[in-house]
Amino acid sequence: MKIFLSTLLLFFSLTLSAEVVKEIQFDGLVHISEPVALRMLSFEKGDDIDVEDVDKAIKTYFDQGYFNDIWTEFNDGVLTFYFKEKAIISQVELKGWKEDDDDVMDSVVQIKKGTLYDEVKLEAAKKRIIEAISQEGTIDSVVEIETEHLENGSIKVTFVVNPGEEITITKLQYSGVKGVDASEFDSVIANKEHQWMGWFWGRNDGKMSLRDLEYDNLRIRDYYMQYGYLDAKVNPPFVRVNFDSYTADMSYQITEGDSYKISKVSIYQAKHVIADENLTQLLTLKVGDTFNIKKFRKDSEKIKTAIGDLSYAFVQVIPDLKKNKKDKTVEVIFKVMPGDKVRIRNVLVSGNTRTLDRIIRRELYLGPGDMFSLTDLKDSRTALGRLGFFESNTIEEKRIDQHTMDLIVKVKETPTGNIQLGGGYGSYGGLLLSIGVNDRNIWGSGINVGVKAEKSQTTQNYSFNISNPRLNDSDFSGNFSIYHSVYDYNDYSVSSDGVSIGTGHRFSRHISGYLGYGYSGNSYDFASTIDTNITDTYYFEDYTKSSVTMSVSWDNTDDYYLPREGFTLSQSFEKSGLGAQANFLKSRTNFAKYYGLNDIVGFDTIFRYKARYNAVINNGYIPLAEKFYMGGIGSVRGYESYSLSPTIADANAADGVRRVGGTQTFSNNFELSFPLLPKAKMRLVTYLDWGFISDNMTPNLLTNTISRAGYGAGIEWFSPVGPIQLMFSNPINPQSGDKVAHFEFTMGQRF
Repeated sequence: MKIFLSTLLLFFSLTLSAEVVKEIQFDGLVHISEPVALRMLSFEKGDDIDVEDVDKAIKTYFDQGYFNDIWTEFNDGVLTFYFKEKAIISQVELKGWKEDDDDVMDSVVQIKKGTLYDEVKLEAAKKRIIEAISQEGTIDSVVEIETEHLENGSIKVTFVVNPGEEITITKLQYSGVKGVDASEFDSVIANKEHQWMGWFWGRNDGKMSLRDLEYDNLRIRDYYMQYGYLDAKVNPPFVRVNFDSYTADMSYQITEGDSYKISKVSIYQAKHVIADENLTQLLTLKVGDTFNIKKFRKDSEKIKTAIGDLSYAFVQVIPDLKKNKKDKTVEVIFKVMPGDKVRIRNVLVSGNTRTLDRIIRRELYLGPGDMFSLTDLKDSRTALGRLGFFESNTIEEKRIDQHTMDLIVKVKETPTGNIQLGGGYGSYGGLLLSIGVNDRNIWGSGINVGVKAEKSQTTQNYSFNISNPRLNDSDFSGNFSIYHSVYDYNDYSVSSDGVSIGTGHRFSRHISGYLGYGYSGNSYDFASTIDTNITDTYYFEDYTKSSVTMSVSWDNTDDYYLPREGFTLSQSFEKSGLGAQANFLKSRTNFAKYYGLNDIVGFDTIFRYKARYNAVINNGYIPLAEKFYMGGIGSVRGYESYSLSPTIADANAADGVRRVGGTQTFSNNFELSFPLLPKAKMRLVTYLDWGFISDNMTPNLLTNTISRAGYGAGIEWFSPVGPIQLMFSNPINPQSGDKVAHFEFTMGQRF
């Protein structure tokens, strides 16, 4: 209204004729400077202007989006523009849905602090919120916008959300299904029929997800193509919603067609860069097999990798299918467009505020001047992940021209060390007081240094250790440690003073070896229940140990703490008896397999299998503390640490037996890890453990072999002081005399 009145007054003041502007002034400008405002005008000082010129200027300023109101005055040749700018939004809140979720604020709300108050943009944000909620299967959602004018003149905006009601799928039908089992569709679709006790883990809760609904028919069609149904048609689902009960019935109309078998597999190279037979050997699709779209995609990736390893960074593999509907056969053709060979021009590193550039570069298998290799690129990513220094890492390929590219390495660092001054409570050790410093990447150098002094109800530990995994950036490693420890087992305690030194060598990208020497003096302290006049003290004699350890390991996992692919395998041998009393040969074998299930289940689920086999052979004398014990994290959860062991008869013991350790033990764990609170870097893990321990050389054995199992769930948390595991366990069929443990935790271990 003010615009109209000011323009009208100006119209009369100019008496329907143009006048000369002697001066142009601005009042109330903040976001636009006066020089910029002058340049935006179609006239300048000294020009003749009329009503249309002023009206056009006002519209131009309004289009900038900074102003609520603009008006003008014209007196004695002075034209003054008055501006009332929009208020600034200083606070934005979301209540009732996804509160404190930064991703939602950025991607959905999109209203940031410091932006100008604009009702149009706020209404657009409101619509985005409602749309995002509806994509989760919720209807009748309500979003209200509340504004509060603060004392500093800014505005606080609050989006108050009532998410409405979720839709539950109570009935799901498929028409036209003949050649496959429709119940298998649940393994690929997101919207499933509600099952009884749907809230229980592993059951379907039936909650509708609209964002997935448009893709579910494509997922079903993809499932058909895994069994050769190339002509399968799956229409989008027909959905009937009952708004009284917020339930829905869904149905799919499917036309299967016929299953096709492979009549021929061909590879066509636009430019011949590798022998066709070398590529053919990589393929899993064979003539006579039923066509499988998953194998088809994997074969395409294998061809791309093989060509990419020959420096053809921009290779394209274009798959083609030639169907013979009469014979129900298909010819599979892979068209390979290699492009040109590519050389790395430069490697740029960013995001490493602490870790030195050279620590990152020495893990890369590609450098300036190297020819591109797709396998080298993938291995470089996983090598950076295995360091454990970074929360995430990416390597971007920046194309310079047809023959050169830059690699942009981006890392996000994670805490690698901590200073401990205080205490805590351990599930096995009880009250713990500690002071120490430990850092796996001290000063960003890649060197691991630890100094620790700690005391609990069951342990004392004073130690210093230092290790460098890449001496002088070479493939050799080195370590040194010195320690004093006292550890209370269930029936006795062992005091040890020792020193160790060793060196390792990385033989290949995934294989490394180690050779070390250690010496320790060890003494026993008996529990008050042990009468040494009755108990065989053969097992409790003080001893010295001088030993050499050799090991070899394989590790191709993609991350140190939380791997999602790859496996680890290690084998070590420790030989003691080199001028000391203990004389034995000890073997340790460890295996772990990690598999990400995101492509299968649709979210970041990780399957883990871990197995350990330990054995010791008597070459003269095996001290009791050098034998193996089972129980707790790392073997079989649900039982106290070190509580599972072969036993001997001992009238002094409370239960009539004494734990003496085993000469061989095997344990394995099956685990599933799920995201719990991604923002807090917290995950939920469920597990099933089983193992056995035995001792064939112990005289007067009451129990030669002990087999136990346990199950439970826990929390895996990347806390500010390092990775923490909180485990809540139950034993399976515990026996009389077993020491069960329902809770325990660890810090700093690999998940």
